[in-house]
Amino acid sequence: MASPATRSSAPTRRRRFFDYPRAHVTGLRRWLPSWRVVVGTVLAVVALVTGVVIAAWATTDVPKELPSAQDQSSTLYFSDGTTEMASFYVDGGNRASVSYGDLPKYVGDSVVASEDTTFWTNQGVDPKGIVRAAVNNVRGGGRQGASTLTQQYAERYYTGTTTSYAGKVKEVLLALKITQDQPKQEILENYLNTIYFGRGAYGIEQAAQTYYGIPAADMTVSQSALLAGIIPAPSSWDPASNPEMAEQRWNRVLDHMVTDGYLTAQDRKDATFPKTLDKKTQNRYKGTNGYLVQMARDELVKSGRFTEDDLDTGGYKIVTTVDKDMQKQAVKAAQSLPDDADKNIRVSLVSTDPKTSGIRALYGGPDAVKQAYNTSTLGAAQAGSTFKPFTLIAGLENGKTLQDSYNGNDPQQYGDWKVTNFGHESLGSNTSLLRGLTYSVNTVFGGLNVDIGPDKTADVAKRLGITEKVDPVPSNVLGITHVHGVDLANAYNTIADGGQYSPVHIVDSVSTRAGETVFTGAKAPKRVVDQDIINGVTYAMTQVVQEGSGREALALDRPVAGKTGTSNSNRSAWFAGFVPQLTTVVGIYQVSDDGKSEEEIQPFGEWKQQGRTITGSTFPARAWTEYMQAVLKDEPVEDFPEYVAPTPTWSPEPEETQEPQETQEPEETKSPEPKEIETVDVPGGLVGTDSGSASGALSAAGLNASITEEYSDQPKGTVLRVLGKSSVPAGSTIGLVVSKGPDPTKVEPKPEPTQTQEPEDPQPTPTQTDDGGGDGGGDDQGDGTGDKPGDKPGDQAKKALSRLVGD
Repeated sequence: MASPATRSSAPTRRRRFFDYPRAHVTGLRRWLPSWRVVVGTVLAVVALVTGVVIAAWATTDVPKELPSAQDQSSTLYFSDGTTEMASFYVDGGNRASVSYGDLPKYVGDSVVASEDTTFWTNQGVDPKGIVRAAVNNVRGGGRQGASTLTQQYAERYYTGTTTSYAGKVKEVLLALKITQDQPKQEILENYLNTIYFGRGAYGIEQAAQTYYGIPAADMTVSQSALLAGIIPAPSSWDPASNPEMAEQRWNRVLDHMVTDGYLTAQDRKDATFPKTLDKKTQNRYKGTNGYLVQMARDELVKSGRFTEDDLDTGGYKIVTTVDKDMQKQAVKAAQSLPDDADKNIRVSLVSTDPKTSGIRALYGGPDAVKQAYNTSTLGAAQAGSTFKPFTLIAGLENGKTLQDSYNGNDPQQYGDWKVTNFGHESLGSNTSLLRGLTYSVNTVFGGLNVDIGPDKTADVAKRLGITEKVDPVPSNVLGITHVHGVDLANAYNTIADGGQYSPVHIVDSVSTRAGETVFTGAKAPKRVVDQDIINGVTYAMTQVVQEGSGREALALDRPVAGKTGTSNSNRSAWFAGFVPQLTTVVGIYQVSDDGKSEEEIQPFGEWKQQGRTITGSTFPARAWTEYMQAVLKDEPVEDFPEYVAPTPTWSPEPEETQEPQETQEPEETKSPEPKEIETVDVPGGLVGTDSGSASGALSAAGLNASITEEYSDQPKGTVLRVLGKSSVPAGSTIGLVVSKGPDPTKVEPKPEPTQTQEPEDPQPTPTQTDDGGGDGGGDDQGDGTGDKPGDKPGDQAKKALSRLVGD
């Protein structure tokens, strides 16, 4: 008798067709399907899959003609998605067919050895390869090509590029049917006549003409092996752009040919790497937009989602991040070099969106066909003092503040490293980091970098987006590293986005002919620097524009943060800056006649007439400002995040509460021989001067300045009062109350201007010389003048500041 725990004592009932949960069983077994249900379900699934496969097989036909006629060009658009920039397509003249029987046997053998060693014996598919590709797709990896040559043929020329399971099934079925319907030699012939070899060449005949200038029938074994080796990535492995990888692939093919019996060991030993013709630039890259087109193509191929062939034949709609009007202004600004500028001067301009890291405009040269070398992505030059904000970030991350001071006198010796300022000017032994960045004082930032460790600067540069290796040496703060304009823009873009990094990109989206978006270029930002630290650095960079070498950008009449940079011997000059909604970097450098080395930038234009050398505050700052004025004219004025500086303390007049109390016994607490505190006199005559000159005078005297503003009838920036004693300990902070102009709430009419007007900023003299800072950094120059009899206290500092900010 069945146990009551498993069988019900109720009368037997007729079982349901789908008996679940199982009514006649109790306990856990009630919820477990019976073996009949399991077996039945499996058989039903197998039958269904078999039926689908049979139906798919029956309805799958191999096209009688190659589908090259179905190829559609892909169109590249500006950011509006409607204005065309260029097209990717297959040139009709770049296809040429050749009979397999007219080719040397080793041509086909080299391709088989490289792409499918079992081609002559397999049925067109590789089950292991199919499983591997499917698993890779499930894991979210990059698209993997089919394993066999026939599967590649089916994918490229019948099904199209696909990663969907339905597409892969169709690809497999086609490969099986192609193997049944076509002889192996015919399959290989069609493959050789349609495969893409790079440089716009489709098919082995056109490839032989493009790479070697000969018919395919005349190729050697070595030449055939090279073309076979680069098939998977012809643009990336082209010997013109990557000779090491091309030779590695060439060796691989020859080794496989020996292993598979297509080549003798002696012939392999005698083989030499073949020479190829120079790579020609296609007309689609003509003009200044050609650099953008090439960048978009490279970005998509590098993503692993697309091949060169996909882009030329897939009919995609590719929308870039480039704004048409902004690009027009970028070209105008970059090409505004005076007529007397040296012909070997190269200009780079990169403009990016801080929120998306999309490239809004980029100038890489005058014509990508005539000058294929992109000055913004391939060209590189020493960064100069544009690296100082990186060191300042590192300093703030390691406990420093903008008020911390270092010796700003010239020169300074740090171990074996001697640091000098431009013009050998000195700003005082206690120059704050804020003042040091404002006037780009090499000795101040040299001291900071040695203090915190140069590896910290290198780390910050890498985090922000500099891709070139930054050596952890003290002089890296002065920008001895060669950087690409696009990388410097990425780094400053990270600062502009509050310390969040994402790689700059030029492709916004790619969609199919059916409207399906299959690629987006923007990457999620990653925080690499704390917001509070970025706020402090941004504030310091605004002072470069307000008082220092970036004053050209004041013409924007909106908050601007920036930094100039000039390399040693004036071989490069930069201005990198941003407003809250846009980052832009402009750089220039000069190459030798053969283009293989850098030279000192020869002065030109108004700066040549003034006897000045080319620095970051000359043409780069001018071009930056003109471009930003044009593209921001209709944009709202935005403020940077508020920076709350530490509350400064200065030395006030002594009060009664500072006197010793009766309960104190100072004679017992004092040292027997008290150390005298060094005091300095506060420079006089500061009231009525501009805040920059007053701050410089204090710095030259070994003091720091803390500026507060209030409304007054005096011109903006005029010192109204000086807080503190006339004699204070060295290193003290002196408060300056500065006018911020008339109170806008008052409606009193302004008096008519008289002949007595606000003094103009001091101008540099025409006898300036460049020192270069000794190690590749700095922005400014001096005229060599000093104090003269009768100068007032602080006059020397004012002259030094004039010389520093003059360039």
